[in-house]
Amino acid sequence: MGREQWKAALRHPVGAVAAALLVALALLAVVAPMLWGDAAEETDPAALSQGSTSEHLLGTDALGRDILLRVLVATRYSLGLALLATAICVVIGVLLGVLPAVLGRRAGRLVTAAVNLAVAFPGLLLALFFAVIFGVGARGAVLAIGLAGAPSFARLVQTNVAAVAGRDYVAAARVAGVGRFRLIARHLLPNIGEPLVVNATVLAGGALLAFAGLSFLGLGVQPPAYDWGRLLGEGLDRIYINPAAALAPGVAVVVAGLAFTLLGESIAQVVGVRAVRRRRVPAAEPAPLVAAEPAAAAVLAADDLRVGFPAPGGGWTHPVDGVGLTVRRGETVGIVGESGSGKSLTALAVAQLVPDAAQVTAGRLEVAGVAPLGRADAEVRELLGTKVAMVFQDPMTSFNPSMRVGRQLAEVTRVHERQGKRAALARAVDRLRTVRVPAPERRAHQYPHEFSGGMRQRAMIAMGLMSTPELIIADEPTTALDVTVQRQVLRLLKDVQAETGAAVVLISHDIAVVAQLCERVVVMYAGRVVEELPVDRLGAAAHPYTRALLASVPDLATDRDRPLATIPGRPPDPSDRPEGCAFAPRCEFADDACRMRPSLSAVAADQRAACWHPRTRPLDLTLDAVTGGQA
Repeated sequence: MGREQWKAALRHPVGAVAAALLVALALLAVVAPMLWGDAAEETDPAALSQGSTSEHLLGTDALGRDILLRVLVATRYSLGLALLATAICVVIGVLLGVLPAVLGRRAGRLVTAAVNLAVAFPGLLLALFFAVIFGVGARGAVLAIGLAGAPSFARLVQTNVAAVAGRDYVAAARVAGVGRFRLIARHLLPNIGEPLVVNATVLAGGALLAFAGLSFLGLGVQPPAYDWGRLLGEGLDRIYINPAAALAPGVAVVVAGLAFTLLGESIAQVVGVRAVRRRRVPAAEPAPLVAAEPAAAAVLAADDLRVGFPAPGGGWTHPVDGVGLTVRRGETVGIVGESGSGKSLTALAVAQLVPDAAQVTAGRLEVAGVAPLGRADAEVRELLGTKVAMVFQDPMTSFNPSMRVGRQLAEVTRVHERQGKRAALARAVDRLRTVRVPAPERRAHQYPHEFSGGMRQRAMIAMGLMSTPELIIADEPTTALDVTVQRQVLRLLKDVQAETGAAVVLISHDIAVVAQLCERVVVMYAGRVVEELPVDRLGAAAHPYTRALLASVPDLATDRDRPLATIPGRPPDPSDRPEGCAFAPRCEFADDACRMRPSLSAVAADQRAACWHPRTRPLDLTLDAVTGGQA
């Protein structure tokens, strides 16, 4: 930690009090033995087991020695032994924690398994076990406490090392031939130092309490030496005669333990555990796109698709209300619209992933040759599990954070194709390589949080490719990504579509993104399809809503002095949808005819619009203007 971070921690009220206590204890540990060391050993036969007096404020022990002086002098021994045990714990914990990152895979797994096994046992039981092995006395107690606390500290080190061991600079150091000890000292430990310092400080307080406990039980410091735990055990026998004899060393243990713990907590609050920034690995240039030849059969055919939810007052509310959609094999179709237009819910209904409370009905619904409605869930999963792939908006919430990525990908093949564990993992690595994830063998053994946003999205696409899907539904796959990674993911979807021949349905609120990838665009508004047209005819969009979406896309030629184009008003609530055209309250061309719901009718070749007043004047728009020249 830097000097400013330490200052910030010490400016914290709790940190300031804890630091002041530790400074006072440190001074006492240095000064007390020099000033009162001999006096604490003096016996007074005339004052054996005496209570509080003017000469002995806290009374005397069974040999007439002053209890207050002995508590003060014991500060050095008590703190010294606790810090020594903490140092042993930290050193062993760090060694065990970094070994899996520098050893081979098998040896690293053995070390990790041993640490996990040790962590499963309570620390106090381990300390008692080691105390018996190493023998009674201060040396045995120090080793016992240090070894008992090492597994938990090693687990902490392993967790933090795992976050940085896969970084590019660590890989570069290995390639450059950096030795293991230098790799640990220069590349791993400096990047996880802050959480280790915080936890070592808290651990010192726990070690102090543990050491006092062992001495109290007679397993720690032995006479004639003494520490706070030993004094506490001696004073407990006479607690009803002279309570101060037991309370004084007990208070000392509690105050010192709290000082260490509170300082660690204040550092954690002010400094925090530094998050390791994940750099996105640049993707290799994708291969040239080879257009797939669409087959005549449709991989998705939906007619009058409706998704309803129970309304609070009875009846049903339909966020998706009468959608018709056809996607041919090898075709790429985009579904666009504002939030709440029913795009994602339509995709979930197609994939049979709607919530349990939802009711899906359709005049016709066929997905990859399967009619899922009316079938049991297990049967639908068996039929569609290998034919439909979903790429969700946020893969971080779609991946199980407690499972390695490779295992999650392999699970698809193991469940649906009954492959063995090793063969399924090999396929997972191959699919990660297909979507251009660097070092797929290593990445397959990592957890989702160790992937960048772009890499997680690639892994989600790889999961869809574990079988041979006929339909890939990508629901807002680029929303959380920056422009560079967004372009890489879109190109990857193009390549996957070309290589597998699968149909792709891309859902987005951004019509510019859809125009980069798709051949045909379906525009939804208020749960209904309002226009359907080829991408190359976007400039001739007929529905006022589609034209408004296009007008709201800025480009480099946009006049920055003019306000951005917006669509006035808000989409209607599904439970309070207008009887006629849902867009009429926001449309400048609406009239009395719009009180009736328009049907989706042909306005040109391969173009349909649900509008009583379709626009015929072409927009001053080119495809490059919509896509920013990246189509």
